[in-house]
Amino acid sequence: MPYNVGVMATNDNLGTFEQIILTSLVILGENAYGATVHEKVEELAEGSRSIGSVYTTLDRLEQKGYVKSWFGDPTPERGGRAKRFFKIQAAGQLALNKSMQLADNMLTALKEIGGVV
Repeated sequence: MPYNVGVMATNDNLGTFEQIILTSLVILGENAYGATVHEKVEELAEGSRSIGSVYTTLDRLEQKGYVKSWFGDPTPERGGRAKRFFKIQAAGQLALNKSMQLADNMLTALKEIGGVV
């Protein structure tokens, strides 16, 4: 008999890039749209990331119910194009909090054995 009979797997574990994206949304607040999210992700990740990977991850997080997006009004500065804004949802905040707690637990455990300076 399989060991997981009757136990549902949950898919609320965030990957590192998802953590960075959600953290960016929290930091940016109402100013979270494609370009600013991309800039903040590159800042937090300390390196170049493609805008496509940011949008792909934002779309995946929206499908999971962690993020909400909407289009603002078109602006002349953008050639009449509208910005796509993003906001972290309660489920996304909860998943991010759990993920950060897990990372903190691991860091604490490693520090206790001298595995991290």
